[in-house]
Amino acid sequence: MRPIRPGDRGPAVREIRRVLTDLDLLPSERSVDAFDAATERAVRAFQQSRGLSVDGRVGAETWRALDAARWRLGARTLYHAIPEPITGEDVRSLQERLLEMGYDAGRADAIYGARTARALAQFQREVGLTPDGSCGPHTLDALRRLGRKVVGGRPQWLRESDAIRQSGPTLVGRTVVIDPGHGGTDPGAVVHDGPLRWNEADLVHDLASRLEGRLAAAGVRVQLTRGPSPGRCLPDTDRAELANSLGADVFISLHTDEHHNPAAEGVATYHYGTDNGVTSATGERLAGLVQREIVARTGLRDCRTHAKAWDLLRLTRMPAVRVEVGYLTSPEDRRRLVDPRFRDRIVEAIVAAVQRMYFPIERDVPTGSIDVSELRAVVAAGRAPE
Repeated sequence: MRPIRPGDRGPAVREIRRVLTDLDLLPSERSVDAFDAATERAVRAFQQSRGLSVDGRVGAETWRALDAARWRLGARTLYHAIPEPITGEDVRSLQERLLEMGYDAGRADAIYGARTARALAQFQREVGLTPDGSCGPHTLDALRRLGRKVVGGRPQWLRESDAIRQSGPTLVGRTVVIDPGHGGTDPGAVVHDGPLRWNEADLVHDLASRLEGRLAAAGVRVQLTRGPSPGRCLPDTDRAELANSLGADVFISLHTDEHHNPAAEGVATYHYGTDNGVTSATGERLAGLVQREIVARTGLRDCRTHAKAWDLLRLTRMPAVRVEVGYLTSPEDRRRLVDPRFRDRIVEAIVAAVQRMYFPIERDVPTGSIDVSELRAVVAAGRAPE
């Protein structure tokens, strides 16, 4: 869809304003269909609260989030619909409630899928209700009456951490999907440096190809979401679906950043999360490891890790991160990024981070200490480096 932006008018703007008013982000004003300054501020506040890119415009991702935000738990019956699942903030509230009670509803991603239905059916069975996996008035009353079952930490964190521990430390046989951002008709950030022209899509595809080689040498099955440009630019929802269909163990999306201020520089890593504390526990850990390894091995400015609810991170069912490996608009970052040897250091950092994610926390190693060139022997032996 074409983004709806400041200055636009019409029924779509009126609907956006209605949702923002219901969320108490706009005062109630009848018959206003203009995307004015107040509407832009409200859209930015909504995007910030939902972990979306804050640009004040309503594109496809922001519209889906607005559409989902109108639902409150109890306003409708929830059930597992095929092929188009029910989505909304009411689904997320139900998932969070099930998780804090100890039921494995998976990630609180606001999508009523089979895992959520199974978790709800288990709850219904235990409280003497018909275990049909649908949430109606009787099930909702039972959920509201009962308290937490799991204590001593975030239940989903405990569950995901145990799954990682049980899978062992080796990388051999795992599947990693690498996503070079943009591509096709979308070059991403583009910078002209004298007679030279650099674009994000080509740089991150080269980076992804180098990462593919390193991981394959360690026994990992690797799939890229796209080939070199030109080619078709997949939407983020399709990239996430590809990773899910392959049953990937890890998803890594590679980008460079841009800013109108050339002084902006550094690396930042993103994982799934919302402003109310819902997060992908393993994604959060992987993001921290990737960020620390890249900063230690490259010297890029540390712009830290951040939780975002972007579709690319929300819809993937495995630990997923998006890495912005420097600003192409920064002369210093660009000088480094166009150097193939520097890109190799970024690759080594990411490989080391993926390996560390599978080490038990008590056997983790210091940042920057893994020699990636020896990783094949390490994983073959199934042990952490000394």
